Amino acid sequence: MVSKRFVLKRLLLLIPVLFGVGTLVFAILQSAPGNPCRIILGQRASSQQIQQCVTDLGLNDPIWVQYVRFLGEAATFEFGDSYQIAKGTPVREVLADKLPVTIELALFGQAMGIFVGIPLGILSAVKQDTLTDQATRIGALSGISVPIYWSGPILILLLSTYLGVFPTSGRIGSTIFLDNQWYPFTILGPDRFLPAPWIGSITVAGVTLPFVEIVQLTAETPAPLTGMVTIDTLILGRFDAFGSAVHHLFLPAAVIGIYSTALISRMMRSSMLEVVRQDYMRTARAKGQGAKITVMKHGFQNALIPVITVIGIQFGSLLGGAVLTETVFGIGGIGTMLVSAIGATDYPLVQGTVLTFALLFTLVNLGVDITYSYLDPRIQQ
Repeated sequence: MVSKRFVLKRLLLLIPVLFGVGTLVFAILQSAPGNPCRIILGQRASSQQIQQCVTDLGLNDPIWVQYVRFLGEAATFEFGDSYQIAKGTPVREVLADKLPVTIELALFGQAMGIFVGIPLGILSAVKQDTLTDQATRIGALSGISVPIYWSGPILILLLSTYLGVFPTSGRIGSTIFLDNQWYPFTILGPDRFLPAPWIGSITVAGVTLPFVEIVQLTAETPAPLTGMVTIDTLILGRFDAFGSAVHHLFLPAAVIGIYSTALISRMMRSSMLEVVRQDYMRTARAKGQGAKITVMKHGFQNALIPVITVIGIQFGSLLGGAVLTETVFGIGGIGTMLVSAIGATDYPLVQGTVLTFALLFTLVNLGVDITYSYLDPRIQQ
């Protein structure tokens, strides 16, 4: 059982981390060369227009005023409008559109790493120094050594171009179109009503708070799509589209999952080898317990703690490493957009993207800490 005090302490520790990241991002972008107003208005803008833009954006204000304003806007996720990449569009809308694409890709890659890497690591440990162990170790070493910019094109060439098993790019079949209609109404008919829990909002003392209410859904009620094509196709009941989405996502997820699988399997093997030599494992075997039950019942949970650390750190790396994968497979996620924003000196978009990445990374590490305390309650002390 995880104590509320432990979770609260970890949540409070997120504040200085995010504050430090925000300060660093602000300092880097302030020291970057170029005038943002020149970028917004173009090279042909007059000096009067430039000066008016500088005044409107508050760039003439003292640096500490700009800093405080930046922190206040970052705390409310108000990063202004994009200068170049999505000109005039609020950064929050751009992130809401692009972020689910990268998160979905990272989740698929991480899931592949977990469901393949952990069993391989356990198998390699319990069969130490056998042919299975040697093959697993060679495979893991190869997976860690192969960079994404090499494995991506090679897999496309082999599995897509020569064998034609997987598509080369995209997130879903080009002939599939998703309408925004709830799946139950395609069965029950468009004239039916369905009660469903819905997240509403209520304002108390000027503060808007979410709460759950029961509403009557109709066929015209727009489905709460997430931007993740695999989840959205399930919400809409389009199982043919779901199959197409999984088919399209498998290869890019495999590319970023290769490194994750290799790292997790090596860590799992090392941790399991250390655990199986413990006295309590020998005691369990001496009492007549089977080898498989001993490993899975007494060894797996204890060996999992360092692996959880790797999984948490690895997920943050997958979010950043998705840049190359998105570029190779033509998937328009947040990684590709960040590279374009840096090249176009789109400061609001860069700020919003980096801080969003930082928030996600800290939340993942919070999840890792909570998982730690669940697996070993002594960590809470």
